[in-house]
Amino acid sequence: MSWVTKTLDSTLGRKLLMALTGLFLILFLVVHLAGNLQLLAGDGGDAFNVYAEGMAVNPLIRAVSILNFSFIALHVIYAILLSRHNKKARPVAYAVTNPSANSTWASRNMGILGTVIFIFILVHLRGFWYRLKFGTPEKVMIDGVEYKNAYIIVEEAFKNPIYSGFYVLSMIFLAFHLYHGFASAFQTVGLRHKKYTPLIQKVGIGFAILVPALFALIPIVMYIQSL
Repeated sequence: MSWVTKTLDSTLGRKLLMALTGLFLILFLVVHLAGNLQLLAGDGGDAFNVYAEGMAVNPLIRAVSILNFSFIALHVIYAILLSRHNKKARPVAYAVTNPSANSTWASRNMGILGTVIFIFILVHLRGFWYRLKFGTPEKVMIDGVEYKNAYIIVEEAFKNPIYSGFYVLSMIFLAFHLYHGFASAFQTVGLRHKKYTPLIQKVGIGFAILVPALFALIPIVMYIQSL
C-alpha cells in the first residue's frame, strides 16, 4: 500500500480530502453564481443563454465540470466515511452531554445539511442540466446565432412555487453548511493562526450569508415576475 493510499485511508487524510474538495466547491459556487445572476439581466434571457452555451461547448469548462462532479462525489463519499468512523469511535453516547456548549448547531448537523444539499443537486441537475443536454429545448436567435433556450427552462421551473420554495429552502441549508464548512476547511489544510483565523471566520460568515442569499434571490425574483 503506497503512502498516498495510506494517507487517504486515514482519518486525517479523509478530512484533508474533504477540505480540499470543499474549497474547490466553494470556488465553483462563486463562478456558478456569477453565471446564474445573468438570469436577472432583464434582457429576455439572452445573456444567460450565451453563458449556458459557452459552458456547454468550451472544452476547458467541460473539463472543470467533470472535475466538479467528481469532487462532489468524493466530498459525499468521504463525508459518509468520516461519519461512520466517528460513530464507531464512540458507539455509546455519553450519559450527560451538552453539545451546544462546545459546538455550533451547523457543525453538529453537517450530515443532515449535506444530505439535503445533495438531494437538491440531484433535483437541480435533473430539472436543468439533463433537460438541456438530453432533452429537446427550443432554440432562440441571438445576434444571428442560434442558441438553446436555457432561460425558458429555468423560467418555467421557477414559475412553480413548490420548486422555487424548495430551492430557497435548500439555499438556507447551504448557508448553514458553509457557515461551518468554510472556516473548517481552511483549518484542516493548516491555515490556522491567531492573527488570521478570526478574519477567515468573518469572511466565512459573510460568504455563507451572501452567496446563498443571492442564489435564493433568483427564484424569488423570477417567481414574482411570473405572477
